[in-house]
Amino acid sequence: MTTPVIRPARSDEYDEVARVWMESWVSTGLAEASGFLLANLRARVPKEIENGWSLFVADDDGALAAMLALHLPKLYLDQLMVAPAYQRRSLGRQLLAFTRTQLPDEICLRCVRENEKAWRWYEREGFVFEMEAVEPMTGFMMKHYRWKREGNAT
Repeated sequence: MTTPVIRPARSDEYDEVARVWMESWVSTGLAEASGFLLANLRARVPKEIENGWSLFVADDDGALAAMLALHLPKLYLDQLMVAPAYQRRSLGRQLLAFTRTQLPDEICLRCVRENEKAWRWYEREGFVFEMEAVEPMTGFMMKHYRWKREGNAT
């Protein structure tokens, strides 16, 4: 088994990025796959890039295994989504390590409160819970987290 390569996403891959995003989100049990959801995510990818996303993919010999969306000026990890076929293979940990090369001092993120598997994983990876707030766009209660490099606690 090869290790997927993390690289910037290409614009011709945005539809596939949206598919990986949907499949990963559906794998949480918090949504069902649908043409409507896929269309919304396909429309959202270029808009988010316009709004500052740096979009990366984990490329497994031409197959997209994961997507990673960072908003570097805001120190924000917006999306880390691993395709179900690649889950439980440490790819999330690789993507987080890559994120720490892009944001070496501090990272902020949010997780849906009901996605316990995700937020517990981030806590094990050193993220500290800060607060909960409703996301107006989706209505989900979000748990907000922050990670700071040791010796960088300001």
